Amino acid sequence: MAYDEFLADRIRHKFGELDVPFEDKKMMGGVCFLVNDKMCVGIIKEKMMARIDPSKTEEAFQRKGCREMDFTHRPMKGFIFIDPEGIDQEDDFEYFIRLALEYNPQAKSSKKQSV
Repeated sequence: MAYDEFLADRIRHKFGELDVPFEDKKMMGGVCFLVNDKMCVGIIKEKMMARIDPSKTEEAFQRKGCREMDFTHRPMKGFIFIDPEGIDQEDDFEYFIRLALEYNPQAKSSKKQSV
């Protein structure tokens, strides 16, 4: 299992419920969900990744299962991991989805510009 398919379905369903257009792409051994061509949330194995406002990471760390994203063994500013126990409950899951969606309009796109 490269990533949690059930969690991927939960994310797809929540984005649909919130009427959020998205694209999912397999990358980094998992799957990323892009909103406005920008990485928003993703899944690596059983963990959910969220791209959030860096000023809100300390607040997010107070929630169960949330920690720094250290995919490359170095913390990445504005990216967090949420362990399965942190998103088991629907309210907790939706909190992290909304936190990522809230930041998405301000997030920089990493899409390469054609010259």
